[in-house]
Amino acid sequence: MTRKLDNDLILRAAKRKPTERRPVWMMRQAGRYLPEYRAVREKADFLTMCKTPELAAEVTLQPVDIVGVDAAIIFSDILTIPEAMGLDLEFVSGRGPVFHNPVRNDRNVKNLKTGIMPEVEYVGKAIEETARQLDGRVPVIGFTGAPWTLATYMVEGGSSKHFKVVKKLLYSQPDLLKSMLDKLVVETIEYLDMQIQAGADIVQIFDSWGGILTPEAFKKFALEPVRTIVEGVKTRHPKTPVTVFSKGARTHLPSLAATGADVLSLDWMIDLGNAREQVGDKVALQGNLDPAILLTDPAIVETETRKMLDCFGNGPGHIVNLGHGITPEVPVENAKAFVEAVKRYRV
Repeated sequence: MTRKLDNDLILRAAKRKPTERRPVWMMRQAGRYLPEYRAVREKADFLTMCKTPELAAEVTLQPVDIVGVDAAIIFSDILTIPEAMGLDLEFVSGRGPVFHNPVRNDRNVKNLKTGIMPEVEYVGKAIEETARQLDGRVPVIGFTGAPWTLATYMVEGGSSKHFKVVKKLLYSQPDLLKSMLDKLVVETIEYLDMQIQAGADIVQIFDSWGGILTPEAFKKFALEPVRTIVEGVKTRHPKTPVTVFSKGARTHLPSLAATGADVLSLDWMIDLGNAREQVGDKVALQGNLDPAILLTDPAIVETETRKMLDCFGNGPGHIVNLGHGITPEVPVENAKAFVEAVKRYRV
């Protein structure tokens, strides 16, 4: 879907085109650090918010109106696809997401539902409503979890520190894991296609756990599925930028840059200048301020933000963001200080 945008900075930066200033947004920018978000959250649980387009649109717009970011990432969750494929998802206080019927064997994989777009159409409706209310002020970002990251939750049954179950599956039954990932790839391409048709101007693939794999396993189980998804999305929507974020995978930047993605989003554990040297002009870069800096004070936030911007250097192709999601404890004034520091910055 193409529409006229008042602010298309992020789209130009994603294509490494010149911009008047660098665009800025924050991962998890619609979240608990905002009192306005908490007020909505008191009315409904997390999944209900995700599945109610009007509520999802309301909280998606909050950081645009309150903090002044240059894009609105749709309020949703990466686990929408696994739930739609038949897993019983619950968000448990103190534990996070829990699947009560994890995927552990061949029968579980065979029973995963396919053709699930009707089950997740609420995400498309939320994007449509968000785009309608924005009326071209800023772009809408759609997103998905990468197959490997989704698989970790599906096999472990939720969040994990050591990933023992999914890694055991990877080494003992690699073909079974591969068949599961193949199903996820197909559904993810359809999911991103649906989001773009609904009005997403740019989409991001989150591979939160790619960095836990050995180099060999990363290539087979994380990189290749992402490459296939990027190719599938770009075939259908060649003009829509695609961003890939693989946390902890800084040793794989050249391979990630070769996936066909337009943008690589970086965690805070790599120097932006070094990353730029590794990928050259193949992709734009996004990031990568340490989110913990936003827990300090506005003066420190501005100083550290300027250091990061200086580190990237001159030239196009930088979308400013955090190196991971903003945390609930961040004062709103510090989030605003980050955004304003980027907007004031000139080389």
